[in-house]
Amino acid sequence: MMFDDLNGKRAIITGAGSGIGLAQVKALLNEGVRVVAIDINVSDELKQQSQNQLTIIQADLANENELVKAADHALSLLNGCDLLLNTAGILDNYITTLGTTVELWDKVMNTNLKSQFLMVNHVLPSMLQVKHGVILNMASIAGLVAGGGGAAYTASKHAIIGYTKQLDYDYAAQGIRANCIAPGAIKTPMNAADFTGDGLMAKQVAAETPAKRWAEPEEVANLSLYLLSSVSDYVHGTVVPIDGGWIEK
Repeated sequence: MMFDDLNGKRAIITGAGSGIGLAQVKALLNEGVRVVAIDINVSDELKQQSQNQLTIIQADLANENELVKAADHALSLLNGCDLLLNTAGILDNYITTLGTTVELWDKVMNTNLKSQFLMVNHVLPSMLQVKHGVILNMASIAGLVAGGGGAAYTASKHAIIGYTKQLDYDYAAQGIRANCIAPGAIKTPMNAADFTGDGLMAKQVAAETPAKRWAEPEEVANLSLYLLSSVSDYVHGTVVPIDGGWIEK
């Protein structure tokens, strides 16, 4: 194990059915972490993971009632939580503000931003009781620059970064660490449309990325392990891009 201090820890991961969330589940299970995985879609690949250390909860995190029930169930199963990974999120198809309906705006904000706020508020009290906990929120390069999404998606990811910074500022002295990751072009089911047909969009994105390629979800999961482990204990309230150099162009 590369991160021995994670062995035996308790983690809740949202958006765990595929992509980055699924990769995080696998990485944490490999480090001996007990995991509760939450997603609206429970994939066969998630079901195939070691059931000794894993419990799966199906829930729509855009629905507050379902989220609250899932969070309470997860805390009960684990008898607390050491690591909270808010990874669930959806895209908005790069729609501009005039094309964004109130329904789309609310759906993106509820899934990407409000779900993180609600999960934190349900899990944080148990962390504060033991004066220790790590929260890792999923942002995006769309939280740092324009062009990574449409109006709703970009707004939600900018808000996640601000929320994470304030969260750490408020609770760092009480043993809590909160950081967020800002992925760029990651090869996940959420971006499958870019690879359809001749994959022209995927090729264009790779060509515009200084590293000249898309990343695998496992690369984001590896960064997650570092930020969750005690080796990054002095990393607080920050956003870590993993984008092949995109925002430095």
